[in-house]
Amino acid sequence: AETAPNAAPAPAAAKAPARGRGLDMAEMRKAIAAAMAKSKREIPHYYLATEIDLSAADAHLAALNAEREPADRLLPGVLTMKATAQALKRMPQFNGFHGPDGFTPSDRVHMGTAVAIRGGGLIAPAIHDADTLSLDALMAALKDLVARVRSGGLRSSELSDPTVTVTALGERGVETVYGVIYPPQVALIGFGKPVRKVVPVTGPDGRGEAVAIRPRLTATLAADHRVSDGRAGGLFLAEIDKLLQSPEAL
Repeated sequence: AETAPNAAPAPAAAKAPARGRGLDMAEMRKAIAAAMAKSKREIPHYYLATEIDLSAADAHLAALNAEREPADRLLPGVLTMKATAQALKRMPQFNGFHGPDGFTPSDRVHMGTAVAIRGGGLIAPAIHDADTLSLDALMAALKDLVARVRSGGLRSSELSDPTVTVTALGERGVETVYGVIYPPQVALIGFGKPVRKVVPVTGPDGRGEAVAIRPRLTATLAADHRVSDGRAGGLFLAEIDKLLQSPEAL
């Protein structure tokens, strides 16, 4: 895959020696551990969280999947990934790299996607140009990436040029995820498990309030305070929320 013109230097994990046709996962895990320690020492993280109503997204996904065979159905995470990619394109201060000369935004969204490694740990190879992919193409890319992580068939370019990372731990029962930024990236977005909650809604007559049970998803942002601040971070999470309220446009 093509590397973005302003991509950061390849992280150490991408330079791990090859073992067979894949990468040396043990060496790569050591490199990731070193990068996480460096991140917590050197990057001034700030954290934000918001709850997103998934009613519109769930209804849209059900309609898309209604006539599909199980193998061709879209997973809910694809909608959140696409909304995040589009929000990153609109707010580039969360998509790029911080180096010795400061922040360099990327003009492409190469979305690092956290995937569990067999034997323990996580790795976050990139889905390239995620904002330009259709939902079906993004689903296919995600399935392919997960399969190659599990088989040891990753390409070094997928590890060397993510411009941002997204992690979702909902399938593990986690409701809220607070991540650690992978340097030289400047943001990590997390999604937890959707939870049905009782929430206030506008009454049926358009006035007053009623209550309803709605699916709610907690989205979090870990961001680099050298590049952005809490106000910008709040606007970024609000943009993801806004996009998920009109899922037919994704």
